[in-house]
Amino acid sequence: MFFAEEVIVDSSMSFSEAVEGSAAPEEIILQLSLVDVLYYSFDGRKHQGQMLVHREVEDDVYDLFNFIEKVLFPVGKAVPIVAYQWNDHRSMADNNSSSFNYRVIEGTATLSLHALGKAVDINPLQNPVVYPNGVIAPDGARYDPAARGTFTAEHPVVQEFLRRGWHWGGRFDPLKDYHHFEKP
Repeated sequence: MFFAEEVIVDSSMSFSEAVEGSAAPEEIILQLSLVDVLYYSFDGRKHQGQMLVHREVEDDVYDLFNFIEKVLFPVGKAVPIVAYQWNDHRSMADNNSSSFNYRVIEGTATLSLHALGKAVDINPLQNPVVYPNGVIAPDGARYDPAARGTFTAEHPVVQEFLRRGWHWGGRFDPLKDYHHFEKP
């Protein structure tokens, strides 16, 4: 007998809940879309989360997460960053995959593509930022290309992002931002 697979809901916010308290100007908020995504997490079970993204990348993100689900790539969770009081460090420390966050690029005054919803971070604990001086963020993260949920240049998920015109932070120089994808 076949039973439908139970889906664990990691996030089921309304759009207004997902943008509540954001410092973003209204013209940016009006360009965002809340996308429900399915993925298998590290517990081996199917989960449903949400990504808050720019409308221009909505279809890509939906299709990319369908690909992620199909290839059984584990995703820690996908919850809009409002659940972390708009704090990127808290979100990363919880291995949360996210997109929109109205903020600047760390250490600069330049708006990040996250501020427009045109960047996606996936599994920051498996795919950390590695700075040229050897510092790794978030705390406790470790980049091990052989570990589940980790990206490499040859990984099918990375290749699918690249095929769709996204840039991967694992190719950035001098730092490596392994969890980061962006579509300029």
